[in-house]
Amino acid sequence: MRNTFHGGVHPEEHKDLSREARLRQYDPQGEMVFPLQQHIGKPAKPVVQKGDEVLVGQKIAEADGFVSAHIYSSCSGKVKAIEKRRVLGGGMTECIVIDNDKQFTAVSDWTERDNETKLSTDDIVQRVQEAGIVGLGGAGFPTHVKLKPKDPETIDYVIANGAECEPYLTCNDQLMRTHAPAIVEGLELVLRLFPNAEGIICIEDNKPEAIHAMEIAASGKQRIKVRTMITKYPQGGERSLIQAVTGIDFPISKLPADVGCIVQNVGTLYAIQRAVLYHEPLFRQCFTLTGEAVMEPSNFFVRVGTSYAELLEACGGVKPGKTAVKALAGGPMMGIAMGSLDVPIQKQNNGLTLLDEDPVLAAEKQMTACLHCGRCTTVCPVGLMPQLMADAAIAGNLERYEKKLYGLECIQCGSCTVACPAKRPLMQTFKQAKAEIQEKKKREGAGQK
Repeated sequence: MRNTFHGGVHPEEHKDLSREARLRQYDPQGEMVFPLQQHIGKPAKPVVQKGDEVLVGQKIAEADGFVSAHIYSSCSGKVKAIEKRRVLGGGMTECIVIDNDKQFTAVSDWTERDNETKLSTDDIVQRVQEAGIVGLGGAGFPTHVKLKPKDPETIDYVIANGAECEPYLTCNDQLMRTHAPAIVEGLELVLRLFPNAEGIICIEDNKPEAIHAMEIAASGKQRIKVRTMITKYPQGGERSLIQAVTGIDFPISKLPADVGCIVQNVGTLYAIQRAVLYHEPLFRQCFTLTGEAVMEPSNFFVRVGTSYAELLEACGGVKPGKTAVKALAGGPMMGIAMGSLDVPIQKQNNGLTLLDEDPVLAAEKQMTACLHCGRCTTVCPVGLMPQLMADAAIAGNLERYEKKLYGLECIQCGSCTVACPAKRPLMQTFKQAKAEIQEKKKREGAGQK
């Protein structure tokens, strides 16, 4: 058993800040904002209008096509507006805004459990689709699409991703500790779709309590095993995890299903269990709010549509004597820098990290020319050559970057940036190059129409 992957780095974990903070439900008091684009694919279409009364768990926007996802209200109240609001990343997008009545009256109590033995495989996929579930590891890919590969019988592994390799974040750790049986049930439901598959629950060895809880929950399950993985970033990336479990290395042009694997985050499996057995739609997810600048680092079941700013206040705000110099949606490796916290938490968001020091600014002060040491190549989990990619991107030679150096295979994990002793902003350079290539292709595509 490999239990690890090629490359990767060991950034400081900083998980001690919130590791022992138990998951708790937070009921927001402010208005709730629901972007219509909370998933990969087409935005959802509103099925409510201004002035409508809504309840928790009521569908407020429906999927517009197969690769799309329904959106449900996480509060009760009245629709205030359907208008463009600022969202994560700084852009403006169409949103449903609800005046929260703070009662959280639900359409159902979701306590009556269905008999899973009476459910067909089509029933399982249909309930996942109806619940609006997307990948809760960050990508936001509609889960029902992932559960319908071309040939289910060729799937050898269903991998439950409990790696949580991103520094600072601990909500999946807490979810596995406290809701292990539900996660295992979610995995069992998915395994019913793939008759030849084995379920592998992957957890890094820095989470012993989660490993123990999941082993107890999986005990006696013939098709499920818990595998302890070597702690290394980016272990939680789909391709890294598949390589660690199976030894298979495959290009980004292929999907996990092409190599016989389906990967689901443990939070997604928990949502699947709630949706299939209790008809509970996705309107909340586990979320970590942490960082040296936070008064009370915490783990939450947070309602979709809650303001980042309000959730920070629920943690006591910024710690006295500290200054939050950088806010990241997510963790420090793949998180998105935020210009404002007055934006809504979406389905696929799982954390807010407030730093009292900006590592990017610190690195800029120490940056030198490339030392040609090769460390960036050694740690790249995809096997690319970041030094040459950076040279091509900086020179504007995007054709070489894409065609000769396979720059679009980069998963933007940031391992090369962490390893670089010259403190070069490699990942930022690659993000910019990818954006320029995509924009060029978009222009060329429009010109051909």
